[in-house]
Amino acid sequence: MNSTSDQPEIRRAHMRDAKALKNCIDRAYSSAKARLPDLPDVSAGLREDIADKVVFVAETSGLIAGVAILGIENGNAHLANIAVDPGQKGKGIGKALMETVQRFAKQQGATELRLATHVGMPENVSLYTHLGWHETSRTGNKILMAKKL
Repeated sequence: MNSTSDQPEIRRAHMRDAKALKNCIDRAYSSAKARLPDLPDVSAGLREDIADKVVFVAETSGLIAGVAILGIENGNAHLANIAVDPGQKGKGIGKALMETVQRFAKQQGATELRLATHVGMPENVSLYTHLGWHETSRTGNKILMAKKL
């Protein structure tokens, strides 16, 4: 798929993308990291993720604008991370990534997609709820959510 001004190009990540992906994720989480000292390093382990998981990249004008990291094992799908560069918000990048992740997980036989978000990020919970996710449990500072595919 070619990138246009209306739609990002979504593709699988390559090892050569690791540095740009880290930058994108770090920028996306910078405000949350500033207010949540217990937020884990969400960009750690990107090389391992690219090797072991399904990592989708959203590009606009040849630049990485977003990323989604999906783990699939034994029919279980887990959205490990989704991030959009703050300078690219409002362009449908998150929506395109989420649709790609859901479609791919379903093609792999998953019937449900799961994720964890931080209790200190209520904006995430609101967004995911709006997108059809539901809270399944809370553990410490994590809110676990799921969505039927």
